[in-house]
Amino acid sequence: MEEQRRRDATDNADRSVAITLPTVPPVDEAAEHDAMDRQPTLTKPPGSLGRLENLAVALAGLSGESRPELAEATVVVAASDHGVVDRGVSAYPQAATRAMLANFLNGGAAINAIADAVGAETLVVDAGIVGEPVAGALDVRIGSGTDDAAAGSAMSRKEALAAIDAGLEIAAADLDDSDIVALGEMGIGNTTIAAALTAALTDASPAEATGHGTGIDDGRLDHKIDVVEEMLRVDGLSPDDRSTDQDPLDILASVGGFEVGVLAGVAIGCAADRTPVVVDGAISGAAALLADAIEPAVRPYLLPSHAGVEPAHAIQLDALDLDPLFEYDLRLGEGTGACLALPIYRSACATLREMATFDDIGLGPDQ
Repeated sequence: MEEQRRRDATDNADRSVAITLPTVPPVDEAAEHDAMDRQPTLTKPPGSLGRLENLAVALAGLSGESRPELAEATVVVAASDHGVVDRGVSAYPQAATRAMLANFLNGGAAINAIADAVGAETLVVDAGIVGEPVAGALDVRIGSGTDDAAAGSAMSRKEALAAIDAGLEIAAADLDDSDIVALGEMGIGNTTIAAALTAALTDASPAEATGHGTGIDDGRLDHKIDVVEEMLRVDGLSPDDRSTDQDPLDILASVGGFEVGVLAGVAIGCAADRTPVVVDGAISGAAALLADAIEPAVRPYLLPSHAGVEPAHAIQLDALDLDPLFEYDLRLGEGTGACLALPIYRSACATLREMATFDDIGLGPDQ
């Protein structure tokens, strides 16, 4: 509680602090048009590759390359802890965050297996788990876990800004050679955080945005919804209380968490470098919503992967105008669904880049 009072007391001083963002370029229309013009010349009936053709054109416009390759892929797995876990919203103890972070670093998690299978590098980030830093993780720790967001702000505005800045720095320093980036996360209690952020950034109610997370039963789900409602109420984010011009940085500070802010910064920083960002499940979806609220120019660079089980995810995808590529009943997080989407995006680009044209095989209009 002392830390909570300190954060609340410093927020007024932090109010003047603004985010300094890199410039996100618009879609490269020339590259997009080149890709679009090439599609009808390829050795296939027009439109026969369906959505793959649209994905290839979109990726050309995002990358600025008329025949993109997406050779280098990275999944960023950002982890932090959340004080709201003390409210009994998860089936797992907070210590599981640290244990899983070590598991990522040792190569024993689902994301390691899937990332290896699809040829993606894994970048593990400690954004602020409880206790000492985890050796081997990229240390951008904003704090040792957030405060209980159902009792007051999860963090100060200054800490929220630091989380965004950390993500921007990761994009600039660690992802500059990546052609496409997948968003992943770990943090016990973060489906509660994602539900609160989703409700605060859209018109959804806490009941609509809150799901079973790690596998709690229906009785604990009702309690979890009550906690999300309280998180919104204590900071004036309930539907009847929130202002229409609510600062997204204030929303992040109110409900957390550190890893969501870091991933939002990663998304914005990658977009500034023309690097497409693949959104995973509900937590990275909350980060995508936050990034879009902070910098609307980022939206074209946000790419869908799967349709997650958590109800917040469908709300997020709808708000961001993203149509999922597949539905595998995934709810693990870690960036697993986003990594599974990488071969689809690479395949779309490969057809555009590598297929022969009708002229190449002697079936052009003059043949």
